Amino acid sequence: MTQPISGLPARPPGEGTATNTIGEQPLSTQQRTVLERLITRLVALTSQQSAGVWAAMKHDLGLKNDAQLLSKHFPAAEQNLNQRLESAQQTRTVRQVVAQLTELLSQGNNRQAVSDYIRQQYGQTALSQLTPDQLKNVLQLLQSNQLEIPQPQQRPGTTRPLQPAEHNTLNQMVNKVAAATGESSKIIWQSMLELSGVKTGELIPAKHFNQLMTWLQARQTLSDQKAPTLNSLQAALKQPMEPQEFSALRDYAQQNWQATPQTILTPAQVQDLLNQVFLKRVERSQDTLDISHIQPIYSPFTPFIENLKAMSARPGLMLVMLLVVIFLLWIVI
Repeated sequence: MTQPISGLPARPPGEGTATNTIGEQPLSTQQRTVLERLITRLVALTSQQSAGVWAAMKHDLGLKNDAQLLSKHFPAAEQNLNQRLESAQQTRTVRQVVAQLTELLSQGNNRQAVSDYIRQQYGQTALSQLTPDQLKNVLQLLQSNQLEIPQPQQRPGTTRPLQPAEHNTLNQMVNKVAAATGESSKIIWQSMLELSGVKTGELIPAKHFNQLMTWLQARQTLSDQKAPTLNSLQAALKQPMEPQEFSALRDYAQQNWQATPQTILTPAQVQDLLNQVFLKRVERSQDTLDISHIQPIYSPFTPFIENLKAMSARPGLMLVMLLVVIFLLWIVI
């Protein structure tokens, strides 16, 4: 009687040969469907073509491009495609986060705030050096207004007219606002002249350049928002409002329209509020007095007083001068 080989279970003749040949069969219909679905999702997320994905997968599995995938290759092929899909999804998410951050960085002084934050928290100076989780964290903080926004440095105003380069910069921004709002460039320029307090044909003072750019950029940003509020207006300003500014504008909106910081504003109300911000800032800059240019009132006794102060610091010289005065008085008498 034939005994089975020690350590191996007894099995019918021929069964072992059938088991060994299962993995050498071509992919089953179900297996190919699974792989094709993964490749379809991968192609939708990337710029790759289906044939390129198949070729890359075979290369990773150590197969030639013209080699046929067998059933034994399916587990490794499925794992390879899942890894590629996960990487593509992560890349897409990072791109979306970076796109949202880029849009927010152009508003107010957000760029400086983000730069300061990532330098302090992560020891980095560029967004490209952050991990996906760090990028998401920065975006969430910026969206929830949890970052401290520093005030941009202000250059002193000047009474000179706009230079050609400054005028061209404003004109380019006016054209962008016109395209975004549908308002004519001529009307926008007229509004700017009225805000600056100059008549038609006169030149806008250069000291209004920064405020006009802030006004125009805010108008363009807010034109894309379907439900603008006082809070979103604050975020759209290149130079965000200080607490007292925001409080004054909030009171203005409350008195005129019973609007709160969360109330959805009409385009006319947004325009009015932006005008108020511009006018208040111009008024404040004009009221600021530079005391460095104030000259003291001249007094004929000033030289004598200054000399007396100088001598009082030197007792010996003071004694000599006192003796000279006494001697001169003795001669006169």
